[in-house]
Amino acid sequence: MGPQSERMDCFVATAPRNDVGAPTNPASRIDAIDILRGIALFGVLAINLVMGFRVSFFEQFLAAKTSASPIDHAVETILMIGIDLKAFALFSLLFGIGLAIQFERLAASPRRALLLVRRLAVLLAIGLVHLCLIWHGDILTEYALAGLIVLPLLWGPRWLLACGALASLALYLLMQSYPPHGLFPDTSTIARAVAEEHRIYANGGYADVLALRLREMPLVLPLHAFIFPRTIGLFLLGAWAWRSGILRTPHQGLMCAIAAAGIVGGGTLTVLSYLKGAMFSDPSGTILLALGYAAAVIGIANLAGGKKWLGWAAPLGRMAFTNYLMQSLIFSSIFYGYGLGLFGKIGAANALAFGIAVYVAQVSFSQWWLGRYRYGPVEWLWRTLMYGKAQPMI
Repeated sequence: MGPQSERMDCFVATAPRNDVGAPTNPASRIDAIDILRGIALFGVLAINLVMGFRVSFFEQFLAAKTSASPIDHAVETILMIGIDLKAFALFSLLFGIGLAIQFERLAASPRRALLLVRRLAVLLAIGLVHLCLIWHGDILTEYALAGLIVLPLLWGPRWLLACGALASLALYLLMQSYPPHGLFPDTSTIARAVAEEHRIYANGGYADVLALRLREMPLVLPLHAFIFPRTIGLFLLGAWAWRSGILRTPHQGLMCAIAAAGIVGGGTLTVLSYLKGAMFSDPSGTILLALGYAAAVIGIANLAGGKKWLGWAAPLGRMAFTNYLMQSLIFSSIFYGYGLGLFGKIGAANALAFGIAVYVAQVSFSQWWLGRYRYGPVEWLWRTLMYGKAQPMI
């Protein structure tokens, strides 16, 4: 998820505030955040492709099976340990940062509340279309709903954001240890869903795939409910990070300390949970690793040569919304029966190689597009519907 993808308009502290949707001045963007979003998008792509489009993502809840080859097993292991839910956690953090930036940018506008609610309502509408008509691994719907919950707290003091983040993340960790009774379907129900997906997704037409996707909604929604407190918590943490000022003028020593603590601590917890045979990564390790990754990328991007090393990801991050939806359209056309019907027929390594090719193509496409236009196509639509006025593209 999916989760995780939105283009956030990132301004420095001195950026002008207005309510008419003036185009973002490229010089006033925080490139490090765009770079982080572009890199995180690869993690989302890899997990969605290998674990969601290629096969049923419900297979993760069944007994482990032997991969087709050692290289497929290695790819799956690396993705589960190093990326899995971490990429989605990164996107949740970035969404919170973006929401706080939009809130601050519109401070002088009497329409601030209306515009931000409209922004999230448009995201919700696009997410529902994506969820129902394209792929049920959508994260946009969850992000829109979580954003509507978080939005009122942005009018509160900074300490309220911090307390809300800690409370939401504590609830998430508690739910991992003590899952609510009856939240998840039993193993036999999941096994039947997997078998039906392999039959219909690989061979059915669009109407068949759509019907199955809608029938599976009762199985999909509990997965979102299980992760929802973490999404809210990371939204609030991202908003607090922006409000605190540590992202406006990042301190390299602080970024280095967070990166080291997050990667070492989170990595250790994640590896230990894997060695114990846990089905999913340690939830605390996932959050720590995501924070470590974020600090590492931001720290590197703010080095003298960091932008040169990582700057290629910035255009991709500025068009993350467009690229996320584009990935779903491409992968559904490749793996579902109304396309090439490769669902369940190729290994993880081959799927990831194809995903890397798509990602590289998106890097080039994003650079080409933003060399000519101000916004990505979906970003332009989102912004236009938010302000109720067509935004300039050139």
